[in-house]
Parts: sequence; C-alpha cells; structure tokens
Amino acid sequence: MYWNEIGMRILLDTHIWIWYLLDNKRLSLQLQGAIADPNNEIWLSPISVWEALVLAEKGRISVQPDPVTWVNLALQTIETREAPMNHAIAILSRQVVLPHKDPADRFIVATAIYYGLILATVDTNIIGSSAVQILS
Repeated sequence: MYWNEIGMRILLDTHIWIWYLLDNKRLSLQLQGAIADPNNEIWLSPISVWEALVLAEKGRISVQPDPVTWVNLALQTIETREAPMNHAIAILSRQVVLPHKDPADRFIVATAIYYGLILATVDTNIIGSSAVQILS
C-alpha cells in the first residue's frame, strides 16, 4: 500500500533527509514538493539518524552546533513517522537484492518494503532495484 487516504507514504533515504534539511540544491523540485506536501506521510528510519551522525563524525557533512543537537532539531523540523526496526526487517535486509553490500542501504530498502512505503532516493545502487517503489 503506497498511498493512504490523503497522499503518498514516503520513506526518506538518509541523503534526501539531509539534503532537504540543509537546503541542498541537488534535491529535485519534485522531491522537495513531495516532502513539503502536508498530504504526504513522511517516514524516517533510525538508520538514517545513525548514518547522519556517522557522516558528521567523519566530516562528510557539517552541521551546527554539534551533530547530536542538529539531529534532535532536525527531527523536530520535519514531521516524520519513525519506521521502527524489527526482526522481520533485519531478515529482509539480507534477502534484498542490491548491487552492493552497504548495510544501511539494505536496512532502508527493507524498511520501505516491510512498511509498504515509497522510497525517496537518488542512490543509483538502489534505483535499479525492482524490490521497492522509488521516488527520485
């Protein structure tokens, strides 16, 4: 079920969440609109929170005043539903066919499949997967 009674149910891939929050110009107008549309239900995996903290620790993104405070503020900036992790998602993450072994990507794709969500991503490793519906 990709649509609910009012709009799309969208799981944000980590980079989409970060780009939206940092107003990154790489984020398409279509994705900006879909995230901002109050009729859409926006979901976020705890894996994306973890990935954002790792990216900040490695210096791949710069967030202020510090990564943990930024994440906590980010979680208040965009109203999202948390996509809880569970055993079924862990198992599904090992069954998903992707061209690489990135565990975070596998968990995010498995989460979208498990909850019946459209995955917002521009990750070419994921876009090629037929296992999940993509919005890019």
